[in-house]
Amino acid sequence: WNEIIELFRAGMPLRKHRCRFKSYERCFKASEAVECLHELLGSNQNFGPEVTRDQTVKLLKKFLKNHVIEDIKGRWGKEDFEDDGHLYRFPPSSPLKSYPKKPSCGKEVIKFPDWNELRAGPSQEHIPVKSVTMNSEMWYKRHSIAIGEVPACKLVFRRELTQANIEEIWKSMTLSRLQKVLGLDSLDEVLDTKLVNSKHIVQNVYNVNKQGIVTLEDKSKELPHWILSAMKCLANWPSCSDVKQPTYSGFERDVFKTIVDYFGQMKEPLLTFNFFDIFVSVLGLLQKPSKAVEALQISCLLLPPENRKKLQLLVRMMARISLNQDLLRLSESARTRTLMVQAFSRCILCSKDEIDLDELLAAKLVSFLMDNYQEILSVPSALKSSIEDHVVHLQRVQIKHAGADSDATLPPPSFCHQITTGEFEYQKATGSQEPLAALLEEIVMNKEISVKDKKKKLKQFQKSYPEVYRVRFPSPETEAMLFPEKTKQKPPILMWALKKPFQPFHRTRSFRM
Repeated sequence: WNEIIELFRAGMPLRKHRCRFKSYERCFKASEAVECLHELLGSNQNFGPEVTRDQTVKLLKKFLKNHVIEDIKGRWGKEDFEDDGHLYRFPPSSPLKSYPKKPSCGKEVIKFPDWNELRAGPSQEHIPVKSVTMNSEMWYKRHSIAIGEVPACKLVFRRELTQANIEEIWKSMTLSRLQKVLGLDSLDEVLDTKLVNSKHIVQNVYNVNKQGIVTLEDKSKELPHWILSAMKCLANWPSCSDVKQPTYSGFERDVFKTIVDYFGQMKEPLLTFNFFDIFVSVLGLLQKPSKAVEALQISCLLLPPENRKKLQLLVRMMARISLNQDLLRLSESARTRTLMVQAFSRCILCSKDEIDLDELLAAKLVSFLMDNYQEILSVPSALKSSIEDHVVHLQRVQIKHAGADSDATLPPPSFCHQITTGEFEYQKATGSQEPLAALLEEIVMNKEISVKDKKKKLKQFQKSYPEVYRVRFPSPETEAMLFPEKTKQKPPILMWALKKPFQPFHRTRSFRM
């Protein structure tokens, strides 16, 4: 919408016109506007040469209704624009609609429920502390983190996820991924998330047959048998095994007209009125086909299962008919592919109130659907795997240690019972000091590190855990025994002199009288 308005305002020639003995500056005739806009749409990559002059007139009607243009007397709001000589002009105010902004790095996407919360029950203060064995190298890496009690840990109990919890996780993570793919700050501008049914998403993912088509639990919502037979007949033409084909001329056109009439009488399009804006927003990604395919994959998961199944069957039939060389042309005035788009685009996508660019937008989206229907209407495997892994992760029992590089998943405890405060204090003391004492002893006995490094580690240990260190080294003498001083031998200074031959004494002149 915004792109076409900007192109039209920039490309429409404005000049002086006369009407009923009066001159008007910077205006244009209706026929000139049709000619200019039709040329702009035909050369635009988002629309193409398939746009007709009648469609251009309909778009200009919407322009007049939405005050993109006005007549020379300033009147607007009605769709009474005609391809004639009436004069129009651009209003001084901007007719552009607000467009969703790209996200900034600091903003977060949709948050989904955190099922790591502890269940109501016994306090963690009454949970026995299990001793942990650490070697010197592990301690040396953690000494700056391990302040206070060791080991410090947090137990994350297994959360019993109900079906409602799992469905809510599917909804939250699906919408979060869709928002990221579309590159929006929030989906509120294009989608009312309250209208998204989490049950529909789960059913569209798991209730499918071998061909990936949704299977419905409510059989009353299935397509009528005679419509399915008609669609199969044209999709598999001429090899229709389950249909006895009449031989009269024009049979294929009659079958096609029956299908068009059935889908044309639906009160709501297959992509629904509620999701119109989210599908239109995908059109901005068509220049990046992989992004557009992923966005449409996720968006189609939001559909009611009966709509998704009808869409799968209809688009597959349209694609097969368009590529079928054995099927005679179903229209004398249009190619088969163009006919498919014109006949079914409105029953696939249209808005409830306004029809701004409806036909053009629907045609563009339906054409892309036909070219990529196998990928778009399949379940996105990456999204499915990530959500399933997240659900499994939430159902595990975990124990997290302070300073640990990763979480250790342990089997669930058999039971827990409450203990007294004295027992807890004793377990806290013994559970902390025993592994530290073992760690200190390992540092002392380690012969692979140099004396300098050993003294450095012992000094750090003494600073962090003075009580444990004092038990091992109660006095400076015990500490000194760990590093005994080596006895220094005096070097034989005179030995080298004895080895030299005896030098006789020579009188110098200083002794002379």
